[in-house]
Amino acid sequence: MMSTKRRKILIMGAAGRDFHNFNTYYRTNESYEVVAFTATQIPDIVDRKYPAELSGELYPNGIPIYDESELVEIIKKYDVDEVVFSYSDVTHQYVMHKASLINACGAAFSLLGTKGTMIKSTKPLISVCAVRTGSGKSQTSRKIVQLLHDAGKKVVAIRHPMPYGDLVKQAVQRFAEYSDLDKHETTIEEREEYEPYIDKGLVIYSGVDYEAILREAEKEADVILWDGGNNDFSFYQPDLQIVIADPHRVGHETSYHPGETTLNLADVVVV
Repeated sequence: MMSTKRRKILIMGAAGRDFHNFNTYYRTNESYEVVAFTATQIPDIVDRKYPAELSGELYPNGIPIYDESELVEIIKKYDVDEVVFSYSDVTHQYVMHKASLINACGAAFSLLGTKGTMIKSTKPLISVCAVRTGSGKSQTSRKIVQLLHDAGKKVVAIRHPMPYGDLVKQAVQRFAEYSDLDKHETTIEEREEYEPYIDKGLVIYSGVDYEAILREAEKEADVILWDGGNNDFSFYQPDLQIVIADPHRVGHETSYHPGETTLNLADVVVV
């Protein structure tokens, strides 16, 4: 039975980690009520809703998405108990400035960790992440996929989300041919990520619901590879965690969120 008092949650995000945190940690959890998302970094995502089709039974009307500039007003409007910071590639100082503002508004501030947000695969899974955006994750991921492919393994890649359009239609996306790029109405940025896989005859998935994506990928893969985004840590529990460090930005590995978390999770660090 649902408790009479659910803790009111606001998730700060950028149409990626925020949706994943909701899907894995909050969607079916009757102890919490996610009252809203805020969005930054991503164009054309505000003034929309996280759709009811993806929100689950506890959220039959979906969940509103506001611009992060309205953060203070939203906390007051919904009497928010806790704000969960859920986006990446920002300095530790930036994160704590947000925390200070949120605490001053009366709400608690939190960060979700790997427990409860990393999904376990039934197949061996390699994760490629980085301490900063632009460190070379995608190139490294494609090289690993090619090496495993040459060794006779069927490898399927899964890319960190870039959901710029209809979230329901984009829930699970599979790219194996150029026609798939048109089918899913991909942006130029998305094409830059997916085309190199297609050119090599490989399959890559992306989307919004990453458990559903994983279960589809497992049907055709011997090995799963997570091609990470920004400096975020993996959405999946890896059997091997490879982290890329940038030699041109020394010190950023311990001064950016969540890149330092990503570094602490590494089995292998590539510089």
